[in-house]
Amino acid sequence: MTIPAGDIPARQVPEAVHRRRWAVLAVLLFSLLVVVLDNSILNVAMKTIASPAPTGLGATQSQLEWAINSYTLVFAGILFTAGLLGDRLGRKKVLLFGMTVFGIGSVLSAMAGSPGELIAFRAVMGFGGAFVMPATLAIIMNVFERDEQPKAVGIWAGAVGLAIAIGPITGGLLIDHFWWGSVFLVNVPIVICGLVAMVALVPDSKDPRPGRLDPVGVLLSVVGLVLLVYGIIKGGQLADFTDPEVYGTVGGGLLVIVAFVLYERRTDHPALDVRYFRKPAFSAAVSSISLVFFALMGVSFFSVFYTQSVRGYSPLESGMLMLPLAAAQMFFAPRARHVVARFGARAVCCAGMLLVALSMSGFLLLDADTPIWVLEVLFFVQGTAMAHVMPPATVSIMQSLPREKAGSGSAVNNTFRQIGGALGVAVLGSLLSTTYRDGIAGRLDAVPGLPDSARHAAGESIEGTLAVAERLGPAGKALVGPADDAFLHAMHVTALGATVVAALGALVVGIFLPGKGATPAGPGTGRPAERQQAGAEA
Repeated sequence: MTIPAGDIPARQVPEAVHRRRWAVLAVLLFSLLVVVLDNSILNVAMKTIASPAPTGLGATQSQLEWAINSYTLVFAGILFTAGLLGDRLGRKKVLLFGMTVFGIGSVLSAMAGSPGELIAFRAVMGFGGAFVMPATLAIIMNVFERDEQPKAVGIWAGAVGLAIAIGPITGGLLIDHFWWGSVFLVNVPIVICGLVAMVALVPDSKDPRPGRLDPVGVLLSVVGLVLLVYGIIKGGQLADFTDPEVYGTVGGGLLVIVAFVLYERRTDHPALDVRYFRKPAFSAAVSSISLVFFALMGVSFFSVFYTQSVRGYSPLESGMLMLPLAAAQMFFAPRARHVVARFGARAVCCAGMLLVALSMSGFLLLDADTPIWVLEVLFFVQGTAMAHVMPPATVSIMQSLPREKAGSGSAVNNTFRQIGGALGVAVLGSLLSTTYRDGIAGRLDAVPGLPDSARHAAGESIEGTLAVAERLGPAGKALVGPADDAFLHAMHVTALGATVVAALGALVVGIFLPGKGATPAGPGTGRPAERQQAGAEA
């Protein structure tokens, strides 16, 4: 029957939850902080992990990429299931479970004795993180009224900037005073404090009519992503994308992903409801997040080697150099909603993506002697751009769906962000590795008596070349200059690739994202049954 307008309650969120909504947000940001903090810390520690034992693990360029991608692949592969479990079992329950697993994975990663063990334990962390990220955003959408959701999501996005600031600085301090494993062990006290606060403050919520799980869809997504990214990384490692192992795994991954999409369209209980993508506000926003993280993650990967290997900064100093990016994101992200209210999400996101492309192209200006303030300006522009892409795109995604499907919507948002980041590291990392290998190959041939094993290790990355140069003593000094030159050329080529991807994202947003005044297709509010349940569980 039709409910008279006057009988509809003004507030969709239970009063008990509404009163403590900002305290709940603070706790959720704490859990978000530890997940993002880990990745930003790892970026600072990569150079140390690449160093030979006992300082590091002697990880190669491809192993460093897998240390990142093992996390992101597991994370992205089960996000669908994690979102569905949150909607079915309760978002608070899966959040607590995810934080616990993440903490255990952090301890295991800190104790890893080889690159292989680190890759495996990072996958455990990714498994736990997959249950944390969608739950935080889904809970936010269920404890805030629609008019306050853009502000809350802006603060949620700004917390990423805080993590970006804290991560490298914390990582640098730990690397300077302790062993590399401390960058993972620091997660443990944060996890413990977060768990206690969640139990005390965070209300539970779930979908009163959840669908069944989709194990076939989840399996297809994991297999497809692993094959695709493995093939791309292997192509960079071999410097040959025509190798059968490379195009075989890439092609196999694409076929499995196509099978995944076809299966999801036909099943009545999909892990990913592909009908969401019929909504321009949803599909264009998802694409923009994926493309911007593709570009930014690839650039983040090589910027650490630029500041530490080429410019000679310590891990702590390298972390401090990231402050402008973090400060810009922290300042602008919570305020982006005001710009969106005036100009519309399409104009703001499009301008943000173009600003990302501009900052990427700015890396072409950098060489071994460029004043460091140029890099600082580029980081600030990147942070500003991110702050005007992530909040409006995330709000557009979440408000396109009903509130009871917040877990699934959040899972899609974070999945495509992680897929974009993983592919960015894989594609741009492989481009960096291939270009560097080509640039340094001729110089290595000129070194007399260099064994084939040392020549191969030196060609893997600039860190590999510098390690070989150090072992050669005075004779190896001749390799330092050429290594810097080869890396700078590879960095410029990679930055140009990132620029093209960001510009493509601006084009997608400009064409498909609804303009100012467009009404999201989804109601963004929960059904009465869910609201009553939320009030009872609060």
